[in-house]
Amino acid sequence: MIIKPKDRLIFALDVSSLEEVKKWVRLLKGYVGIFKVGKELFTACGPKVVDIIHNAGGEVFLDLKFHDIPNTVAKAGIVAAGLGVKMFNVHTLGGLKMMEAVREAVDKTCKKVGQPVILGVTILTSMNEKEMKLVGIQGPIKKRVLILAGLAKKAGLDGIVASPLEVKDIKKKLGNDFITVTPGIRLPDSKPDDQSRAMTPKEAIHAGADYIVVGRPIRDAKNPLAAIKKIIECI
Repeated sequence: MIIKPKDRLIFALDVSSLEEVKKWVRLLKGYVGIFKVGKELFTACGPKVVDIIHNAGGEVFLDLKFHDIPNTVAKAGIVAAGLGVKMFNVHTLGGLKMMEAVREAVDKTCKKVGQPVILGVTILTSMNEKEMKLVGIQGPIKKRVLILAGLAKKAGLDGIVASPLEVKDIKKKLGNDFITVTPGIRLPDSKPDDQSRAMTPKEAIHAGADYIVVGRPIRDAKNPLAAIKKIIECI
């Protein structure tokens, strides 16, 4: 199946009100296949956000990075699946048992058709090796990401969230069917902001990314539609 370029683009709805959500969804729904709902927005507005996006014909990536004991994360996964989201994520640092628990819970409660993609978050794209050492994780980031990605696959997850710098190695080790979602995407003339491991849309797609997440380069652009068209052209 051929995926349309717009369906590989995930727009980060990092806003805090339903009015802003409606504005961005109305503006971008013809250019974006999936809208990412993160902690700020979901905490501020709750499941209503998901309904707004679905009613506009869009899909949802629920980016809440569940990280807790296995039972708690399994129950959260069931609720996320019940919202009808296209994908949601858990943090791989929660461990194998936690990831296996959410996989099993979603499989038991959802039909295969329409079942959400479950992703494992590896190492945040804002982190560099200095930051990693401060939290007690030693060794090259790529090696750590590959270990966590392998753990996610062993647990039965559908894919991972990782920086575009690690995608090529992940695909080589874990196969092309293992989905990669890559934040840390910046246009050549964009500010890096708090991203330490970033690539352009074209570089990320060439590396093998299945989906790219873009937020500020679109939201902060003088002409958001021109920026998004440029990204889609790269894809």
